[in-house]
Amino acid sequence: MREQTTQADEVLVVDDGSSSSPDLSDFHEHLDIHCLRSDKNLGVSAARNWGIQQARCEWIALLDSDDEWEPKKLEKQIQYIDQNPELLAVHTLEKWIRRGNEVIPPAYLDKSNHRLWERSLKNCLICPSSVLLHRSVFESVGWFDESLPVCEDYDFWLRLLLDHPIGLTEEKLVRKHGGHADQLSTTTWGMDRFRIKALEKILKRPDLSDQQCQQALDVIIEKCSVLEQGSIKREKYQAAQKYGDLKINYLDLQAKLPCRS
Repeated sequence: MREQTTQADEVLVVDDGSSSSPDLSDFHEHLDIHCLRSDKNLGVSAARNWGIQQARCEWIALLDSDDEWEPKKLEKQIQYIDQNPELLAVHTLEKWIRRGNEVIPPAYLDKSNHRLWERSLKNCLICPSSVLLHRSVFESVGWFDESLPVCEDYDFWLRLLLDHPIGLTEEKLVRKHGGHADQLSTTTWGMDRFRIKALEKILKRPDLSDQQCQQALDVIIEKCSVLEQGSIKREKYQAAQKYGDLKINYLDLQAKLPCRS
């Protein structure tokens, strides 16, 4: 943060029930820094929402605790917005760091705008630490869903992409560290359970086109199948029944929709 070539107007550090106070000694002495502390430990969505709601600036950039920004991250994104003033959101490419070494992310996580919403149904393609968002986005899209312990970013980006185009600065301006034992993606079984909840919210939108509805149903049916089979392998037969029944319900709904053109 302190190495940014274009400094943020304010920095809000959200401490959501950590066992120790955050170390702010590395921040530039001239930065406007505020620490928001809570002992409730309400989760990442609540922490993000709280910080965004307390922010005074028109543009919001997020940074998770295990990620880093490259020095020109904010500068490059502000330049991009200046050149594309119709946009309210822009994100960047990332460097994936595992055990201190950069690794190449799989090809299916391509962040280009080509069919971005459709591809985002299967995988979360936008990293929270890479975005710069105008605060009006939250007024139109809503907040991070605090009922989701994981996949809250997947849920938010699906909603955003339905309403807003997003720009991409094609430089790796975020260092994304992974492979930690305490990562939510590592400690939480059946992440698709929460992606299904996000997709169910999407399917309730009255403005969803027939094509978008078909695309969402394809993915929710696939994820129900994965969870059904995974539950059987783990001898969780009640859960297997639940997702098997859910799959049948969505197959029935899909059959009633107009055929794809």
